[in-house]
Amino acid sequence: MKTITEQLSTYAAYHRDTRNIATHVIGIPMIVAAVAILLSRPAVDVAGVTLSVATLVTAATLVYYFLLDIGFGVIMSALMGAALWLGQWSAAQDSATWLTLGVGGFVVGWLFQFIGHYFEGRKPAFVDDLSGLIIGPLFVVAELLFLLGLYKGLAADIVLRAGALRSAR
Repeated sequence: MKTITEQLSTYAAYHRDTRNIATHVIGIPMIVAAVAILLSRPAVDVAGVTLSVATLVTAATLVYYFLLDIGFGVIMSALMGAALWLGQWSAAQDSATWLTLGVGGFVVGWLFQFIGHYFEGRKPAFVDDLSGLIIGPLFVVAELLFLLGLYKGLAADIVLRAGALRSAR
């Protein structure tokens, strides 16, 4: 299994333009929330716990994040838990609301992604490696933590492997 440094560096190589990263900070959470919304129907209640495909996908994703890094696993648990809660709330609404939030969020989120990759001048990472779909949310969280001055060693390792960030040209 690749390390968190290897995964984030590979993904980061496709995301060195700061405008692309900014669009990802908006688009990726929208996509994650939209997927949680869309996968939250149908659902069953098992001993007071709502189970759906969204619950299973979230659990599997979180196991992977914890295997990569405990600290990131904890942070991603809180964020993915919020997305799962939103998904369950949305699934309890009428079908029009559920679909508008799910499909609308998914489409708008991907628009942000593709605008960012226009700035980058490079295709999205998942085109070459589907694992980019699971690493994208982790990348956004990592970039925000780096901005806060956290995980400095990881940030430096990623820059060494993927190159420095570029500002608007």
